[in-house]
Amino acid sequence: MSYQGYQQLLVEQQGKLLVVKFNNPKKKNAINRFTYQEMTRVLTEVNDDESVSLVVFTGVGDIFTAGNDLTQSANSDDLDAFFKQSNATFKAMVLSFVNCRKIVFALVNGPAIGIGATIVGLSDVAWCSETAYFHTPFTKLGLVPEGGSSYMLPLILGRSKASETLLLSEPLSAQEAYQFNFVSRIFKASQLDSVVWPKLRQYSELPQNSLLQGKRLVKEGFLENLLKANEAECKQLLLQFQHSEFAQAIMDFASRKIKSKL
Repeated sequence: MSYQGYQQLLVEQQGKLLVVKFNNPKKKNAINRFTYQEMTRVLTEVNDDESVSLVVFTGVGDIFTAGNDLTQSANSDDLDAFFKQSNATFKAMVLSFVNCRKIVFALVNGPAIGIGATIVGLSDVAWCSETAYFHTPFTKLGLVPEGGSSYMLPLILGRSKASETLLLSEPLSAQEAYQFNFVSRIFKASQLDSVVWPKLRQYSELPQNSLLQGKRLVKEGFLENLLKANEAECKQLLLQFQHSEFAQAIMDFASRKIKSKL
């Protein structure tokens, strides 16, 4: 299968690895609705590709992703329709992670903000660089946890640390992420070519059917609750988009952007 036609992502097959890179360096690899559509597409297409065992998400440069592009709504004449469509697109992207049969690996090469952090919780394995940190500023934006994080983060981090991260907007350092099992390894940038990528290629050569069936069994224990969480989160996000707190947060964000350019 040839992974062609991607505009927001860099997608390259390397043997049995499919490497997917967030590719928006001018905006710190921020994700827009077209990126979400491409993420859904690649995670759906790879299910039917028997030549790929492992999908690796990482970012171009030294940042994983700055999360959702908050400037998108400025170009819409009908905000209600925009938010409904964006919500549906986002929901489909999360489901594509949940439904991906291949091993999904988050190689977090730098800061992971918002959805950049929550998709780590959706991945089967996550490693991060020593310069990475994870930040979910949903409350500051008048929003709620997303990407299944209202279920996955308490499951992984424990309720107290998850609430501190998701509700109180406290960043999670690389060391904390390792300590609380959000990532299983921390790597140095100098180890990418000599250690990290060779190890991923080694994993990709493991017997594929065994990998896929093993993943299915691991996922069965939490799949139903994760699907319920995604449904509830997306429903509440639509309500939050209509709340004055979100409108104020977007205006404050726009104001800071203007001041930073002066």
